[in-house]
Amino acid sequence: MANRKENDKSVFAPVPSLTEITKLEEDVISFWKKEDVFRKVREQRKDGPLFTWLEGPPTANGIPHIGHALTRAYKDAMLRFQTMKGKRVEPWTGGWDCHGLPVEVEVEKNQGIENKKQIIEFGIAKFNHLCRESVFKYEKEWHNMDERIGFWADMEHAYVTMTDPYIESVWWSLKQLWDKGLLYKGLRVAPYCPRCGTTLSSHELGYGYKEVKDPAITIKFKAKDMENTYFLAWTTTPWTLISNVLLTVH
Repeated sequence: MANRKENDKSVFAPVPSLTEITKLEEDVISFWKKEDVFRKVREQRKDGPLFTWLEGPPTANGIPHIGHALTRAYKDAMLRFQTMKGKRVEPWTGGWDCHGLPVEVEVEKNQGIENKKQIIEFGIAKFNHLCRESVFKYEKEWHNMDERIGFWADMEHAYVTMTDPYIESVWWSLKQLWDKGLLYKGLRVAPYCPRCGTTLSSHELGYGYKEVKDPAITIKFKAKDMENTYFLAWTTTPWTLISNVLLTVH
């Protein structure tokens, strides 16, 4: 029994009462990098059934925040789970979203630009060049976050939405839909930004709310069959009067 206890002590290292979580995580990350675990996992699953995954990429010209860490944690857990089931995840590749207002607004702030007219005067080619430079302003911070939270993705071959191959792949996809008769022409109501001179996506619409005073006005509508008689209508949305065609009473 004495020898057994002595052997136990030699085999099992004492467990510290206080675990340094940060150091534990850093040790795991260091092990993954040293052993090239991500590549080896993909290699082991190369003949497994396919699980297709397409990254919904972030915009790299903004500092990553807790929301990005949360969504990346969800993606990572899902892909690792599918891999543990023996599946081959393809393409397990990250990406960068280079389009949209966030990139343009960043450049506008730096250049003191307040509307589309000033962009034209500034020079569209020059403005686009600055947007391209701005896109990867915080790329290093993104890579640091991905590594720190243990997010697995092939970022060396990440797709970039402003490159010709990516843009041409979108047109290729649309051509496939057209050939299959899956495209149709329709109408929809879209929010419009008079400052930018463009329609807005739902994400862009919520990009910059601010408190403003809403005007309320009263409009006279002349009665059709009565002389010198008017209906008075009160509205808090006077901008809709441009397309107004009738007044409904009762």
